[in-house]
Amino acid sequence: MSAYVLGFHDIDKTRIALAGGKGANLGELSSVPGVRVPDGFCVTTDAYLDVVEREPSIAALIEALSGLRADDREGIAAACARLRAAIEHLPVPEPIRNDIVARLGRMGGEDVPCAVRSSATAEDLPSSSFAGQQDTYLNVRGADAVIDAVRRCWASLFTDRASAYRVRNGFDHRAVRLAVVVQEMVFPEAAGIMFTADPVSANRAVVSIDAGFGLGEAFVSGLVNADNYRVRAGRIIGTKIAEQTKELRARPDGGTEEHPVEPARQNAQTLDDARILRLETLGRAIEAHFGAPQDIEWALRDGEFHILQSRPITTLYPVPPAADGKNHVYISYGHRQMMTDAFAPLGLSFFELLHDKLGRTAGVVAGNRFYKDVSAELTSFWARPATLKSLDQVDVLMAGALRAVLKREDFTASLARGRTSMLDFGAGGPLPIVRQYLKLAREDDPGVVPALIAHTEETVERLRREIAGKSGEELFAHIEADHEVLAELTFDPRSVAAAFLGIQSVNWVNKHMKAWLGVSNAADAVAQSADHNVVAAMGLDLLDVADVVRAHPDIVRYLETAGRDTFFDGLAAFAGGSAVQAAIEDYLRGYGMHCAGDIDLTRTRWSEDPTLLVPLLLSGVRNFPPGERRRKAERGRAEAERAMNDLLDRLRKLPGGARKARKAARKMSLIRHFIGYREYSKHSLLLRYEIYKRALMDEAAKLAARAVITAPEDVYYLSIGEFRDVVRTGDLDPELIERRRAEHETFRKLTPPRVITSEGEVISGEYDAGGLPDGALAGIAVSSGVVEGRARVILNIAEADVREGDILVTVFTDPSWSPLFVSVKGVVMEVGGVMTHGAVVAREYGLPAVAGVEGATSRIKDGQLIRVNGAEGYVEILPDPSAAVAHGGPEFRRVSIGAREVPGRNREHPA
Repeated sequence: MSAYVLGFHDIDKTRIALAGGKGANLGELSSVPGVRVPDGFCVTTDAYLDVVEREPSIAALIEALSGLRADDREGIAAACARLRAAIEHLPVPEPIRNDIVARLGRMGGEDVPCAVRSSATAEDLPSSSFAGQQDTYLNVRGADAVIDAVRRCWASLFTDRASAYRVRNGFDHRAVRLAVVVQEMVFPEAAGIMFTADPVSANRAVVSIDAGFGLGEAFVSGLVNADNYRVRAGRIIGTKIAEQTKELRARPDGGTEEHPVEPARQNAQTLDDARILRLETLGRAIEAHFGAPQDIEWALRDGEFHILQSRPITTLYPVPPAADGKNHVYISYGHRQMMTDAFAPLGLSFFELLHDKLGRTAGVVAGNRFYKDVSAELTSFWARPATLKSLDQVDVLMAGALRAVLKREDFTASLARGRTSMLDFGAGGPLPIVRQYLKLAREDDPGVVPALIAHTEETVERLRREIAGKSGEELFAHIEADHEVLAELTFDPRSVAAAFLGIQSVNWVNKHMKAWLGVSNAADAVAQSADHNVVAAMGLDLLDVADVVRAHPDIVRYLETAGRDTFFDGLAAFAGGSAVQAAIEDYLRGYGMHCAGDIDLTRTRWSEDPTLLVPLLLSGVRNFPPGERRRKAERGRAEAERAMNDLLDRLRKLPGGARKARKAARKMSLIRHFIGYREYSKHSLLLRYEIYKRALMDEAAKLAARAVITAPEDVYYLSIGEFRDVVRTGDLDPELIERRRAEHETFRKLTPPRVITSEGEVISGEYDAGGLPDGALAGIAVSSGVVEGRARVILNIAEADVREGDILVTVFTDPSWSPLFVSVKGVVMEVGGVMTHGAVVAREYGLPAVAGVEGATSRIKDGQLIRVNGAEGYVEILPDPSAAVAHGGPEFRRVSIGAREVPGRNREHPA
C-alpha cells in the first residue's frame, strides 16, 4: 500500500499532518485496551495534496479565496461554490482508487456499508476545534460511491462556513489539509455523545452522556431530543428522559431515513443504568489514555459499545494545580486587578518574582493567568467573613460565587486547610500599620501623601541611574536586587496605612450618610477631584496635550495615520511639530509606563509606541474646547465642596447633629487627602517595570543579532530565569518559543472564570434582580448618578473612537483607560467592584458607572441608547436611538447626579 491510504493500525496521534485530527485520534483509539473501534482506513492528506492542491486550476481558485475579507459573505459563497464544483469533478488517480478498493476488500468487500468522514489537519486538536465544519456521509455502499464521497469530503474543506471560519481566525487556506476517514458503518440500537467533563459546569468529576435511539446524527442535527445522564464516580446523579418520536436508520440501498419510534419506546430511557455506568468507565479509560477530557461519539450494537470518535474538549478552562487530594477553591486575581487577559510567560515570572520577594506566593497559574487559592480563608472562622466582605468591595459576583460554594457541605467538608494569606503584613506584622493608621487619622496631614510619593520616586531615579550601562548577568542581578526595594516600599507601614485610611474613610462616609440621612454612596461626590490621584491626573493632563495639538490641524490629520517607528520624526515636517513633540514627550515622561494590561511586563508601553495614545489624544482634541483640563478639575472640586457642605448642613439639623457633622467633616477631609493614594501603588510598580523592560529588551536585541532568537519579542515566551540562562549560555531550544507562543494564543482565547474549583467546576455568582426594571442588566453600583447616552462598546483601547456624550461599555478598565474617561459621560464594565480602578476614576470624574454587568459587551450593541443607573447598579437598553434623533430627540441626556439636575443637550454623533 502507498502513503495515500493507511489502516488505523498504521496511525497514531503523531500523524495528524497525514491523517488529520479525526484520523489520528481514531488510530490512537484503536490501541486503547477494551475500546472497540469499527474497522477502517484513512485516505491521507498526501492524496488531497496530489489530487487537489497540485491541480493548477484549483490552486488559482484557492488563491482568489485567500484575498477575501471575513465579512464578504457573498464573495466567499461564490468563491467556495466554484471551488467545490471544481474539486467534485476532479478525476481520482488509479493508484488512489486501487488502494481504496483493496482496503474495502479487507473490510468485507466493496459493498460493505461505510461512514465517510472528513478529517482536517486543524480538527480535533487540543488547541482548537474545527469539528463539524466539513462533511460526513453515512451508509455509503460500493467502491464508486465511497470514492465519490471522498472527493466530496475534499470539496467540503471549502464550504462557506469552514472558509469563513479560517478567514476570521487567521488560518491560511493552504495550511489546512484534508484526510478522509472511511470506517465500517455501525447500525446501532442507540447512539450518542459522552463528555468526560460536564459541558455546562466544566466539572471534571462529572461525566455527561447524551443518548438516543438509532443513529446519533438524529439529535446532533437537531432532528430529535436526547436523554441526558450525569454520572460521578460510578453513581448516576442526574437523569433527564426526552420524548423521542423519530429515529434515524440506514436505508438498504445506502443513505439514511427517518423512522417513527413506536409509542412504547417514545418516553422510555434509552440506556439502562448498568449500561450508563459501563459507558462512564469506558469514557474514563479513553480520557486517561489521551490525558485530557474528551468529547466521545459512541454507538451501542448487539449489547456492545463501539467508539466512533474521541476529540479533546477545547472550551474548558485549565484546572489550577493541586496535588494534595483535597478540595480547593480558586479566585481570579485578574478580576480583582482589572486585567483578565492572559499573561505572557515573562510577565508571569516577573509577577512571581515580586511576590517571592514579598514573602508570599503569587498564586497558582492556570491558562497563563493567576488564581489565588482561598481554601484556607474559607475554612477559617475569622478569615471567611473578612474575605467575603473584602470581595464585596471588589467583585460582588466573585463573593456570591464563594457563598454558593460554602452551601455545598459535601464539597466544603474536604476543603484544604492551611495558613491564610490575610496574615501577610510583612516582617513587622500588622501592629506598625495599625499605629500609623491611627496617627495619620488623628493628624490628617495633607503633606503625608506627597512625601510618600517623593520617596518612591527618589528610589526610581536611583534605579534609573544605577541600571544604566548594566548588561548580562549584572543586569539580571540588579533587577532581582531592586525587587527588595519594591518589597520595602510595598510593606512600608506608613504607605499601607495611608492607602487603607482613604478606603476606610470612604466606607465610613457611605455607611453613616446612609444611616443618618438616607443618602446612598455619598462619598462618590466627596471624592471628586481628590488630591494626588495619579490615575485621574493621567486623563486630565492629556487634555493639556490636546490643547497643544488642537492648534495645528495638519498635525491632527498626521496623527491619524502616524506610524510607530516614524512618530516623532514625522512631526518635524509640520509647523508646530516641535511644540507638539515636547508636549507628548513630557506626558510620556510622567505616564509613558502605562498601557492596557500593564501589569504584564511584556505589554507595549505608551513610551514604546506613542501611537497607542493617539485615539485618546484625538478624543480630547475633538470633544473639548481649550482649557478643559482646568475647568474639569475646578468643576470637580466645586462639586465635591458643594456636596460636603450640603451633607454637613443637613447633619447639623439632626439630633446630636453638631457631633455627627464634626465626625463626618473629619472623614471627608481624610477622603480628600488620602483616597487618591490608593491608585499610586500600581503606578509606582510600573515606573520600575518601564526601566526593567528597556534594559531587558536591549539584551533581547543582542540575542536576536546573534541569531539565538528570531526577534527580540521572542523573550516574552521565556521566564526571567530562562531568559537569564539564555543570555549566559547562548543556548535555546528553538521549538520552545513556538510551543509557548501557540500555548499562549490558546489561553488568550479562553474566558477566565471568576471562581473555579479543583474539580474544574466554574462557579458563578448571581445578582438579586428583584426591584429592577423589566429587561434591565444587573450590576454593581460603583459611581452615583443616572445618565443616558449612546453606548460605545470598546474591547481594545487602541480602537477607541468616542465623542462627548458617549457611554463607555467594556470588559474591564485599568489605569491606562483613564484618559478615555474624560471624554465619556458614563461607564459600564463587565468586571469590577466599588474599589477597583475604573470605579475609583469614575467617581473622581463624577461619571455614573455600573460594574460587574455580565456579558455587557455582547448584550449591549454599539450605538444603542442606554441608561446607566450608577446609584442602584443596573443598565437599561432604551428604544432605537436613531428614531429619537430623527424626531429631534436627545442623543445624550444627563438625568441626575445625586440631587443635581443638568439640562439635556443634542450632539451630532458619527455613524
